[in-house]
Amino acid sequence: MPADQIAPRRILVTGTGANPGFGLARSLTRLGHRVIAADANPLAPGFLLPQVVPQVIPSADDQDYRARMTGLCRALAVHAVVPAIENDLPPLLRMSSRLEEIGVRMWLPEPASVHACIDKAAFHRVLTEHGVPTPRSWWGDTLDLVPENTRLVVKPRRGHGAQHVHFVEKKEHALLLSEVVPDALVQERVYGTEFTADCLVDRTGRASAILRRRDLVKAGLAAVSTTFHDTTVLDLVLAALRAVRAEGLCCVQGFVQDDGQVTITELNVRIAGGFPLTEAAGADLVGQMVNGLFGLPVDHDRLTYRTGVFLTNYVETLAVGETTDLKRIAMNGVTT
Repeated sequence: MPADQIAPRRILVTGTGANPGFGLARSLTRLGHRVIAADANPLAPGFLLPQVVPQVIPSADDQDYRARMTGLCRALAVHAVVPAIENDLPPLLRMSSRLEEIGVRMWLPEPASVHACIDKAAFHRVLTEHGVPTPRSWWGDTLDLVPENTRLVVKPRRGHGAQHVHFVEKKEHALLLSEVVPDALVQERVYGTEFTADCLVDRTGRASAILRRRDLVKAGLAAVSTTFHDTTVLDLVLAALRAVRAEGLCCVQGFVQDDGQVTITELNVRIAGGFPLTEAAGADLVGQMVNGLFGLPVDHDRLTYRTGVFLTNYVETLAVGETTDLKRIAMNGVTT
């Protein structure tokens, strides 16, 4: 084991039913850590990863969530919790002191920073205040100000995973959708080359970012992507990280428009689903995250990467069988 690598730890990853959590659990396992794969869905594909400890947990809005998570961490002697889905962030922030008391680490920004990223309206306000280009947005009592003859996107203020996202070309359609989309936000649609930046911000505020073009996107996920370098994109990604006072592992999304203008659209306080390309390009993203999580310095020299590396992704059949079999696997862990 390299001198700067943390000894194997027990790390609980939430949201292992989706790409980010699934990939993170797999990467941590490859690094030698013991992963507790947690998800609210008893059929979560992350439960089938080799060597993980599968655990069904309540959904983040369930009143038993905090008690169940605390009990799991105690019973399994968990060293750290890493959320890989936005829904888990608010309750985990509220229970951070309780987890710390029993020796469980997390690495998240301050609550105001997390909420600025979860709430797309708050994110728009913060970036606008700091002069970071972001699409024009309207919500609440400002929806009447949505301009005519503008291509628009209607999405939930606190949504994730491209759920309830609609593209329209007329104001009246956007206003109609805003009545059915939960807590809707209407945003000017941006065109161009879409990108994601996989980022790690250490405790001193220094950030590294690995840029990936999203060459083909399906259902919000990059099916084909390629690493690249662009100084203008990098500068604005770092400016967005500073604006929200990000810390730890996160990802930034945006567009490079045809005229070269760069627009930042989103910042997530979690790992991105396409991060395996970042690691394939040479950046030790998860390994350095673990170092920072457990108090070691982040080695930014290990977060450099090769450009022109591509990744193709597709949906495959992971397993078929009786639902009772998979549920039994998920329930084989401790009960609290």
